[in-house]
Amino acid sequence: MLLHVQNVRKHFENTEVLKDVSLSVDKGDVVVILGPSGSGKTTLLRCLNFLERADAGAMDFHGAHLSLAHASHKEVANVRKKTGFVFQNYNLFANKTALENVTLGLTVGRGIVKDEARETAMEALRKVGMENRADYYPAQLSGGQQQRVGIARAVAAKPDVILFDEPTSALDPELVGEVLAVMKQLAQEGTTMIVVTHEMKFAQDVATHVVFMSDGVIVEEGSAKEIFTAPREERTRRFLRRVLPEEYEPAALI
Repeated sequence: MLLHVQNVRKHFENTEVLKDVSLSVDKGDVVVILGPSGSGKTTLLRCLNFLERADAGAMDFHGAHLSLAHASHKEVANVRKKTGFVFQNYNLFANKTALENVTLGLTVGRGIVKDEARETAMEALRKVGMENRADYYPAQLSGGQQQRVGIARAVAAKPDVILFDEPTSALDPELVGEVLAVMKQLAQEGTTMIVVTHEMKFAQDVATHVVFMSDGVIVEEGSAKEIFTAPREERTRRFLRRVLPEEYEPAALI
């Protein structure tokens, strides 16, 4: 097992957003987390990378056991060195080119020498089809291109797992496909991924494991086939009825 978190809890003021959530990820898994807005999906993802500090919970990752609430700065840094994060809104530096955005995390974040970092960054841009836009600034790129640069930035660090936080939610519909194609390619290459998304077709086609969350808890989890064709829980069935195309009506949802 590559990553295991257990009993994760998180409050924002008087609202309990995560209620005793546990999740396991094996190497090569593509774990897709589904659920309605406000179900805690993004908060869970951010707690895994310490972008949010959980109130309680433990993590086993890369042979280390640590507290999500009390991990030291060194422990947090070690987790972040082994994880990549792709944000909803790209989070690129506007005053740096695509190549510089990818290179920066390698030189500053990981202490890699500039020439080696540049070579690695170009390889990552090539992987996502952005090599010919390496010298473009974010304002010169479409949303889909910016997100592909964001993915390249995560890939360049060669992490053990990449966390995707609704990577297509800020894109115009016609740009979604190019980003999902890159993610599918990464999955086919064996990249371990945890993906929060509303893209049902992607989940059906690519996920090795699907997690459905609602109201801060994991309601149900299983293979893509199990969740999409024979969901056990009524809350899951209600969600799928609402988000799936009308023509997609497995017997379990009727």
